[in-house]
Amino acid sequence: MAEGGGTVALITGVGRVGQIGHAVARAFGEAGVRLVIVDLHAAALAERAAELRAQGITVEPSSGDLTAPAAARAAVDVARRAFGRLDVVVNVAGGLFSYGPFLEQAPERLDQELTVNLKTTVHVCQAAIPALLEGGGGAIVNFASIGAVHGVSNLALYAAAKSAVAGFTRALAHEFKDRGIRVNAVAPITVRTGDNVAQLGTGAGTPMVDVADVVSVVRFLASDEARAVTGQIVPVTGRGD
Repeated sequence: MAEGGGTVALITGVGRVGQIGHAVARAFGEAGVRLVIVDLHAAALAERAAELRAQGITVEPSSGDLTAPAAARAAVDVARRAFGRLDVVVNVAGGLFSYGPFLEQAPERLDQELTVNLKTTVHVCQAAIPALLEGGGGAIVNFASIGAVHGVSNLALYAAAKSAVAGFTRALAHEFKDRGIRVNAVAPITVRTGDNVAQLGTGAGTPMVDVADVVSVVRFLASDEARAVTGQIVPVTGRGD
């Protein structure tokens, strides 16, 4: 991604202020990238679009439920109609629904984790890759988790879903390595967002990284500086592990 210069990025999970998707969209937009932002919640998404436009950022919103393929296709269609191309995809949309001891997790929690974390990523990639190929290639950055790299207690079902995202990322990278598309994922430890601090606290037993640190890695993986990097799951922990 040569920032600015007409680059177009599709970023999911952008509806909420202070969350990772919002921060990624703002950072890309400030670098001159034209944006398609996606979220389930139309009203919140419209607010984020208005906020970004007020900062001089070129942005088009596309609201929809990415657990269904149609919403992903609609978002890519917005990129094609508004900008005529697509260069970068950042799959931030996801969620944690099953924190706690594994033996206490209801069976439906697994379906929820897989649907929100894996299916959204798969649907967006399947819709976006043809558009990336039309422009000669591009970059995809998915969101895994440190739980997909190292064992983490109380996150078994979430880790299972994010491990699936990691495996999917590697498979796509291999399949499209000769067609100009790079596919990587970040694997952060708990990110210091308002929601996470409210839920988990800020004690020494809850190691976190700042949103800005995750955004920096995403920007690198999406950029031309990472042109030789694909199929990687990049931990963002601040701990050297």
